[in-house]
Amino acid sequence: MAVTIQDTHVQQLSDRVAVITGAGRGIGRACAELLVGEGASVLINDVDDAPAEEALAACEAIRPGAAAIFVGSVTKRQDTDAMMRAAVARFGKLDILVNNAGISRDKVVHQMSDEAWDLVIDVNLKGTFNCIRSAAPYLRDPAKAELERDGRVRYHRKIVNFFSTAAIRGNPGQVNYAAAKMGNVGITRTIAQEWGRFCINVNAVAPGFTNTRMTQPKEAGADLGVPADQAEAMIKRIPFGRPAEPIDVARVVLFFCGPLSDFVTGQELNVSGGMQIP
Repeated sequence: MAVTIQDTHVQQLSDRVAVITGAGRGIGRACAELLVGEGASVLINDVDDAPAEEALAACEAIRPGAAAIFVGSVTKRQDTDAMMRAAVARFGKLDILVNNAGISRDKVVHQMSDEAWDLVIDVNLKGTFNCIRSAAPYLRDPAKAELERDGRVRYHRKIVNFFSTAAIRGNPGQVNYAAAKMGNVGITRTIAQEWGRFCINVNAVAPGFTNTRMTQPKEAGADLGVPADQAEAMIKRIPFGRPAEPIDVARVVLFFCGPLSDFVTGQELNVSGGMQIP
């Protein structure tokens, strides 16, 4: 008798609740859609209404009722506090925090303004700190209570931070961005140790050159984008011969959010297609 192989896919994140910052576009949106598809309820954060609404519609098409929006800035503690409260109010708890929000303002160091430095540090570095601190009552405190009451934590909760291959190798014109992203490595390693006894895994991903609005061809006077010759040179250093797509990075984020990474913490993973880093 022929054996029928059934679809044995089990959703990795059933009954999990995640907050994803900067989730209106690019990698953040890909993370939101992938996590919703894997069973999670997701709070989509962005500073702009329109992309947040578009991401919500995409998630609703995958699983109705599995996503919600919080519009606010990770640079403001009052916003990050309210963001975490909103997730818990809507979905009942918080299990996963993905600190994806990021921005760039490129200039060589002797031409960089205080405003460009401060903005990039505030979004990419302070934003990660703000979100982790604001999430503590809903990630750390329940785990601590379980440990004290039952002698063990019920399950692993997860934090995924973002840094960058630009920070690993250094990148001319991005002293602010490189400093902020390497700062997230320090945050990752430190919180992994502080919260390890509560079974809270803290890891980070470093995307390489990825097709997002931050890497589109840069137009004269634009804040975002990469000059065409620089983009071409970066792609030539990728053995696969192509940039990453947001889903390529999101799949690694999923690994760090799910049970397959329960014994992995304080680690950084380069997601660049093997990009050569001098």
